[in-house]
Amino acid sequence: MGHGHSHGNNGHEVATPEALASRKRANWLLAAVLVPLGVLTAVAMLLMWPSGSREGITFASPYAAAPGVTFDTGRIQSVVEESCTQGQTAQQAGPGSQCTFAFTEPDKGGSPVKVVINPDVAKSHGVDVGDDIRYLNLSAVQGASQGNGSPAYVFVDFVRNVPIALLAVLYAVVVIAVARWRGFRALLGLLGAYAVLVSFILPGLVEGKPPLLLALVGSTVIMIGVLYFAHGFSARTSTALLGTIFGLGITALLAAWATDAANLAGVGNHDAATLVNMSSQISISGIILCGLIISGLGVLNDVTITQSSAVWELYELAPETSARKLFTSAMRIGRDHIASTVYTIAFAYAGAALPILIIVMLYDRPVAEALTSAELSEEVVRTLVGSIGLVLAIPVTTLIAVLVVKATGTKRLAAAGTQPAGTRPADDAGNVRELEASPDALDAYASLDTGELAAVVETRRQRREAERRAAEGRS
Repeated sequence: MGHGHSHGNNGHEVATPEALASRKRANWLLAAVLVPLGVLTAVAMLLMWPSGSREGITFASPYAAAPGVTFDTGRIQSVVEESCTQGQTAQQAGPGSQCTFAFTEPDKGGSPVKVVINPDVAKSHGVDVGDDIRYLNLSAVQGASQGNGSPAYVFVDFVRNVPIALLAVLYAVVVIAVARWRGFRALLGLLGAYAVLVSFILPGLVEGKPPLLLALVGSTVIMIGVLYFAHGFSARTSTALLGTIFGLGITALLAAWATDAANLAGVGNHDAATLVNMSSQISISGIILCGLIISGLGVLNDVTITQSSAVWELYELAPETSARKLFTSAMRIGRDHIASTVYTIAFAYAGAALPILIIVMLYDRPVAEALTSAELSEEVVRTLVGSIGLVLAIPVTTLIAVLVVKATGTKRLAAAGTQPAGTRPADDAGNVRELEASPDALDAYASLDTGELAAVVETRRQRREAERRAAEGRS
């Protein structure tokens, strides 16, 4: 936990036996709670592990083709608008209307083929020369190219492999360049989280496993892996994990109640209707419930690890302060985080639901009716449930962190008189001075932002380094 250190000849802090003992007490205290919880989660995961069987599921895959029909890819060479042929395309577009065709060079080689572009794609986004597309090749089907007016090549989708891969590589490079080794570990933890989602949660929902337990167990496993893998095994990480699990439990309970009370059944959702027709074991309400819990994991993890670190940093600044004042000061930081995080959740969900919001706006319905409609109610409930969970997780995480740090921490400063003069955070010129170790010291620092707190911590470290060099010079 970083308390009670001496300094070695290499310039780094070396933990004293007293500090090592306090760390050990903190770890034992947290392990007494987390280890049984982890064992229980692992056992529940093994008992609920899906079999992988898809028996009883019937659906027509949109990627399955009839005999003689293939999905091909190619690059568009030119785009033209011509009169639609007297076939299905003309009937859909209307008599005498124009259709968009893309002369496409197949990736497998051969002469360019004339691909008809769907009217909705042509109107909304359009296609350009150089676009890579995937199209349905009907030329081998008898009669498809015999002059009956039916198109032989039909647009299916764009090929997005290259831009998405470039974005993924850029994201990884930026994260690793800025966060370095910790960023790399966070990316690996993210891959592990997706592995749990794909191998455990999604198949479990398909097989009709209890959605509440499925989401709780899967989310707890994800959080344990992500937090420890990205931030390492420490008392502050364990504290953040406890706060995260508490927030996760609150979110799960609220999501279970809201799903039933608000009758969230996915009515009007095309994907939900498709799943219902696939299997009688699939519960749309269960999927919505699971989604409400999982959607808040990232933000919940963010606020708990930040709040836990804030408590430790504040204790570093004033180890003599009382637990009550430490909690009060840390909560001032937490309230700012709550405000910004609530905006983050609301805008994230609003951005994902923009098409629905536009449709609702055009219908000119009353605001209350629109927000409680089948189209928007799920997003509204998701925002409210996730926000309540993370808001309650902040004071709980702060309380746990304060109790741990005060119960196990050693007093690092013998007396306030050993500190240099200057008890204010900064003078009129903006120079940050080191914090005095007095019970009221945190009051002066409670209004500092993150950058100012970082400056104070750096000043403290530089002063210790100077004292170490001076001590070595005297010896």
